Amino acid sequence: MKPSFDHIFMNLATDLAKRSHCVKAQVGAVLTRDTRIISIGYNGPPAGTHNCDEEWPATGCPRDSKGSCSLALHAEENAILYAVKNGAKLDGATLYTTLSPCLPCARLIFSAGIKRVYFDKSYAEYKGLASDEGVDFLNRFGVHAQKFIG
Repeated sequence: MKPSFDHIFMNLATDLAKRSHCVKAQVGAVLTRDTRIISIGYNGPPAGTHNCDEEWPATGCPRDSKGSCSLALHAEENAILYAVKNGAKLDGATLYTTLSPCLPCARLIFSAGIKRVYFDKSYAEYKGLASDEGVDFLNRFGVHAQKFIG
């Protein structure tokens, strides 16, 4: 039996996560429309700046006031920014990501016109938060966001 495109795209997001230079968490993302890939991304610093696993192999990059990475872009941000930089239209797109979007990424996803988000693991569980604020935000404002069931 052939795998569904949902499975193919989530598997690609999982493989892309392995490209991350982050020593804390590796996250991958794939943006699609109508069974076609628009853009890909993984978490890490902006291209041409540094690689956390090389510069700070034991600890990772410096943390911000909330304990998050202070220097890297999230996988969703990288995928969206690359798409926009190259003139891709994101209205109605679907995002596959290995970790549910944080609230700032959810606002970016909503503003970009992405209509569906499938995620593998919970950002809230990873960060020890009470709920997935990003997923709640997306669903509240009409973006279908749900855990991917393989």
